[in-house]
Amino acid sequence: MKSNPYMPEIAVIDDIRQETVGPRAIKTFKVSFKDDRLQKGFAYKSGQTAMVSLFGKGESMFCITSSPTKKGYLEFSVMRMGKVTSALHELEEGDAIGVRGPYGNDFPLEQWKGKNLVFVGGGIGQAPLRSVYLNVLDNRDDYGDVSIIYGARTSKDLSYKEELFDFEKRPDVNLSLCLDWKFAKEGMLDEEAEEGWFKIDMKDPEKTKAPKGTTRFTGFVPQIVLVSKPKPKNTIAITCGPPIMIKYVVENLKKLGFSSDQIYTTLEMRMKCGIGKCGRCNIGSTYVCKDGPVFSLTELEKLPNEY
Repeated sequence: MKSNPYMPEIAVIDDIRQETVGPRAIKTFKVSFKDDRLQKGFAYKSGQTAMVSLFGKGESMFCITSSPTKKGYLEFSVMRMGKVTSALHELEEGDAIGVRGPYGNDFPLEQWKGKNLVFVGGGIGQAPLRSVYLNVLDNRDDYGDVSIIYGARTSKDLSYKEELFDFEKRPDVNLSLCLDWKFAKEGMLDEEAEEGWFKIDMKDPEKTKAPKGTTRFTGFVPQIVLVSKPKPKNTIAITCGPPIMIKYVVENLKKLGFSSDQIYTTLEMRMKCGIGKCGRCNIGSTYVCKDGPVFSLTELEKLPNEY
């Protein structure tokens, strides 16, 4: 352990993948530590985070989106939002950044062996889920049914497209992708978001009768939860996305019979220093960076209503 816990290690960008474009574009950076011994010895678990720094610009906390089953590199998916993330988006392959971590706890995959898993993500909220489901799929025999529900505003806003489209062909993954309803001056339009994206029953999603094998839907992520109807028996649901999405996803999971101890999420967006020194991520006496960022809904319901 370094005497200065704020001192980052030097990493090099090996590859940059453009996930989405536009004013809130997302890029995935594949990096490796300059020190080969550090890279070989670096260990993390799905759900943990790392602080990424750009010299002269600042640093930001990101979840590690790659799976610990893949050695030799780390991946971070970054949405262009502020000074640091905008500067990161200007970097090229071969450029150096700082990385320190890993921080926080992880999703308890050992405890979940033998269980069915449902992943529910929206937008950039898919990033922390990706490490978990890639890890699970690399250890496929250890788990039951695997379902992935993921949505974005348009097809151009979907991250990890090629990867997800490959999942459509896998018989051991139940995939449901969705695009938001179209909007006009009068509000939501009861029509397909884009050609080929099946329109669910807008007023009563549970009554939707989609053709067998349908994986692409028009609707909101919480509605697709009701369309896919995951069964709560021996099942864990993991969700991440905009707070309003999470609120209704949880509401609909409970409607389907899920209990609070079967639902997990991550609050890594609240983390600042990562080591419990700055006091920026506390919720009451709980520190997201030291006690989280992964929490069950049961744990969150015991906290002050700040999250």
